Amino acid sequence: MRIILIGPPGAGKGTQCQRLVDYLRVPHLSTGEMLRAAVRAGTAEGLAAAHFMAQGQLVPDPMILGLVTKRLEAADCRDGCLLDGFPRTLPQAAMLDDLLDCRAMSVDGVIELAVPRDELVHRMLARKREDDNPEIFAKRIASFEVQTAPLLDYYKRQGKLASIDGLGTADEIFNRVREALRRLKRDS
Repeated sequence: MRIILIGPPGAGKGTQCQRLVDYLRVPHLSTGEMLRAAVRAGTAEGLAAAHFMAQGQLVPDPMILGLVTKRLEAADCRDGCLLDGFPRTLPQAAMLDDLLDCRAMSVDGVIELAVPRDELVHRMLARKREDDNPEIFAKRIASFEVQTAPLLDYYKRQGKLASIDGLGTADEIFNRVREALRRLKRDS
């Protein structure tokens, strides 16, 4: 299965992805982690991406698409993957569809982790990640609301969206994610 996990910054995508990787037995493709690794390694891609990330802006599509394309072509992605952080915009969703279509593949389902803004801020303050500060975090949430939220309608029209409540314990949320996957699989 090729699954996309969507949610605002701090929604718990990373936590749920770790569990889903074991459950689905597919690799986790986190563009955020790919970008942070490139920045840490000091690669040309990483240095270019660092400028955008430091300002809370989305990294340009060609840069992201290059990372995702390389990763999707790896042997371990042949039977599926879990996409986290891509696509983030409607143009990226169209690029992903084209990329998968060329390989006779498609997105099988999209799971949205819905979390209220006040809870997102609380989680951000608690996790203390190096790229989190209140000003940048607020920009990332605003960017999600403007650029990524339209993806929900895009995938809903395709019958591929399952929106779940992202509040509760990690176990409670994961049970909702598994149930959403069962529904998506049954309905496809």
